Amino acid sequence: MNAIKKLWLLVLLMSVPAMAIANESGAQLDKAPVDLGNNASLQRGAKFFTANCLACHAASYMRYNRLKDIGMTDAEIKPMLPEGSKLGSTMQAAMDPNSAKLAFGVAPPDLSVIARARGQDWLYTYLRSFYVDSKRPSGSNNAIFPSVGMPNVLAALQGEQELHFENHEGHATKKLLLTKPGSMKPAEFDATIGDLTNYLVYMGDPSKLVRSKIGYIVLGFLLILFVLTYALKKEMWKDIH
Repeated sequence: MNAIKKLWLLVLLMSVPAMAIANESGAQLDKAPVDLGNNASLQRGAKFFTANCLACHAASYMRYNRLKDIGMTDAEIKPMLPEGSKLGSTMQAAMDPNSAKLAFGVAPPDLSVIARARGQDWLYTYLRSFYVDSKRPSGSNNAIFPSVGMPNVLAALQGEQELHFENHEGHATKKLLLTKPGSMKPAEFDATIGDLTNYLVYMGDPSKLVRSKIGYIVLGFLLILFVLTYALKKEMWKDIH
């Protein structure tokens, strides 16, 4: 009986959405502007990812040639390739895991399926929620991922934020205030992170776009087949009715 109860508990825990588990801080998550049908956004996100994230993080389940699925050509992909890589190569980090662990205290995670593990809204909010914290070794912290090991590598673009607490009806709420502007305006930075999040979601399941197209084709075929079958039925049974 105890074994059955434990099994049911495990099933219930597995059914909890990843977002509920990931958002340990209890902070409100912002809605990510994800649109997998927007190839321009996906392409911008892919370029930003390869230029900024692959320095430390890998995406070892993603191959460069899959970028063709979002409308990129070989000529557009080749400048994104690290030296010695081919179109069919997987996206490997420039920094080896051991060096990264020595630098950050922990090896940066592989980002191939990070959107599926954490959730798109969590990623979008997390990447925009770093703030200055002199108590941390890196000098920064994150509002929805306290004591995060990742430094604020986007500070030059976003600027520096400070964490403030506001009291609303007896409840303290966190608020991030931009105290030192970066090279991007806030709206521009949010749009860039939106493109990056869009790409991370795509990368977590790159075959989804192909499956969707095939699904519409199959549904169209079944609809035509239904019409033809119904017309055939009417023709065969017209003398009986």
